[in-house]
Amino acid sequence: MDALPVIDFNVFRLGVEDVADEDLQQLAEELKTAFTEVGFVYLKNTGIEEREVERVMTSSKKFFLLPEEKKKPFSRGNYPSMNHGWVSQERESLNPRRPGDLKEAFNITSLLPDIEWPSEGVGEFRDVHVSFFLRCKELSWRVLRVMALSLGIEVDIFLKEHRHIGSPENESTLRSLYYAPVKSTSVKEGQLRCGEHSDYGSITLLFQSHEGGLQIRNRKGKFIDAPSIPGTIVVNISDLMQRWTSDVFVSATHRVLLPPPGDKRERQSLAFFMQPDDDSIITCCDGSEKYPPLKTLDYYVSRFNDTYGNTKSGSF
Repeated sequence: MDALPVIDFNVFRLGVEDVADEDLQQLAEELKTAFTEVGFVYLKNTGIEEREVERVMTSSKKFFLLPEEKKKPFSRGNYPSMNHGWVSQERESLNPRRPGDLKEAFNITSLLPDIEWPSEGVGEFRDVHVSFFLRCKELSWRVLRVMALSLGIEVDIFLKEHRHIGSPENESTLRSLYYAPVKSTSVKEGQLRCGEHSDYGSITLLFQSHEGGLQIRNRKGKFIDAPSIPGTIVVNISDLMQRWTSDVFVSATHRVLLPPPGDKRERQSLAFFMQPDDDSIITCCDGSEKYPPLKTLDYYVSRFNDTYGNTKSGSF
């Protein structure tokens, strides 16, 4: 497969309550094919509009363009939630064998009302991001229901382990990402905008600006482009879901390349990483015991330690 499939989610888009069984079953079959063959898919007609995405990107870009001293107080590690907050450029190495990634991010994991949010010069940062977080949560729940249906298992089997999204008991994260224009003279050997990696939890929703760079490794081991397609969301399987489904669904490796020489464009994206609750024990849903039970938080600990290189400065 040299291109990601595009699936119409209209029959179960946000706001739709009554769905014909045959329509839902058809959608389930299409999703299952995509998630077993490559692990990634474009969804169109989800109910999340482009104007909503643009509003969040506009708000987050105002933050990223602030001087560093204005962003530091909101750094990851300064909040009760271990993953909430700002991550500076080159702080992460999603492929630990490469230099730090040429991106910065703001993670929204905690929705607690008493934490400090950016406000100076960034407009309604909190309200814009929290609203979008909740929209992504609702859409992700719908995708999980269709995924369970596609496997012929209890329709709520995945949902039961995602009950605490937005609370201290769950690390699901809306991540605003900013890739600044690249200065070729300062790029280290082997450095990328985002190193090769797979995601950690259940599924990811990805919203891209129109600049390219995202690539997915298919089951033949070939990296293929995943450009921005207006009106669509990229959805992919993450590691714990692959384990949960005994490797039926595939958590594929992906990366973001540097722009071509002379290309000074920036890139933005929004990623909603849906994670099972911290205390959830992930076991093979087909009863095969292909993998031993694994506590969600234990897996996050190991992956974040790899990404940040240590257990200090807010990493696990």
